[in-house]
Amino acid sequence: MARPPRALTGKVVVITGGARGIGASTASALSRLGARVVIGDLDQVRAERTAAGLGAEALPLDVTDTAAFTRFLDEVEDRAGPIDVLINNAGIMPLAPLAEEDDAATRRMLEINLHAVVHGTREAVRRMRPRGTGHIVNLASMAGKSGFPGAATYCATKHAVVGLSESVHLELRGTGVRVSCVMPAVVRTELASGLGEARFIKSVGPEDVAAAIVDALRRPKFDVFVPKSLDFTGRFTRLLPRAFGEWFVRALGGDRLLASAAHAPERVEYERRAANSAPAADPGR
Repeated sequence: MARPPRALTGKVVVITGGARGIGASTASALSRLGARVVIGDLDQVRAERTAAGLGAEALPLDVTDTAAFTRFLDEVEDRAGPIDVLINNAGIMPLAPLAEEDDAATRRMLEINLHAVVHGTREAVRRMRPRGTGHIVNLASMAGKSGFPGAATYCATKHAVVGLSESVHLELRGTGVRVSCVMPAVVRTELASGLGEARFIKSVGPEDVAAAIVDALRRPKFDVFVPKSLDFTGRFTRLLPRAFGEWFVRALGGDRLLASAAHAPERVEYERRAANSAPAADPGR
């Protein structure tokens, strides 16, 4: 007999980058299920507005400041109790061919998309393992399984998040602490401004990713593909010889999906905000 889904009522859930997009949708879905949600975000005004509409809490967080990240988690536990779920959601996606990408953008992506996830995961393990319970959810991407022109560093960070999650999942086997790695297709948030559609792989909404995260928390599993068909597509292309696999990706339009949006006017505001998203990581600030 299958185990009943886990209840989320009263669970303390922390979501980084929870003021908008996937984070906000996930906060909404979990709040409706009775979880005690705490949002951490650099944009405190937006975070408080999001939290107020959900009956959640919001605290300021720059994930690139590791000491401040730790203090943030300490404050959550002081206010709400032991953390049951940490969702490492904060991330940015500046687009440019690698030769045109400035070093500051590279550094921001490494700090936000990777180092912050490493630090958050490590802090969660240290807090959850002694209690023998907890769940860590790391947001990767289908870009964590394949490379896409126009987003080389972004893809590198997401590949690393997948590898990190797989390793920690194995380290925690038998401890009662679970790890899930979420790998969505293009998600229609501000991060995807200016992006088109790839053939046969439809983009998804942030609410679709939120629903998949909720399902992974209620019925724990490691691989979380959104949509689920991404799993089959990825397995299929990896079985093909490289030349044919690359042809298949080109036929789907995947080789142009991110590169074609690198200088799109629709991305100007997002790129500006991404450039100001890591105060602790940017030298000279």
